[in-house]
Amino acid sequence: MHAAAAMLAIMPIFVLIVAVIVILPFWMIWKKAGFTPWLSLLMFVPLVGIIMLYVLAFAEWKVVPAQRVYPAGYPPSTLPPQL
Repeated sequence: MHAAAAMLAIMPIFVLIVAVIVILPFWMIWKKAGFTPWLSLLMFVPLVGIIMLYVLAFAEWKVVPAQRVYPAGYPPSTLPPQL
């Protein structure tokens, strides 16, 4: 009887930890793709989560990483100067 009560007390904490572990990567992916990160909460709805994953995979991402532009010339060398 005591084991069941302890399990009942620990189970919501375990579910919350698993939910955060699942939602956090989707939150970051949706944000980097240029969509609202709140769409990551749809991953808990069984059929909608899979559909949204396909939307994310095949949609045109609004955010494109900027190319690194160096000031005039080549980037500085990491090697010591040659004599």
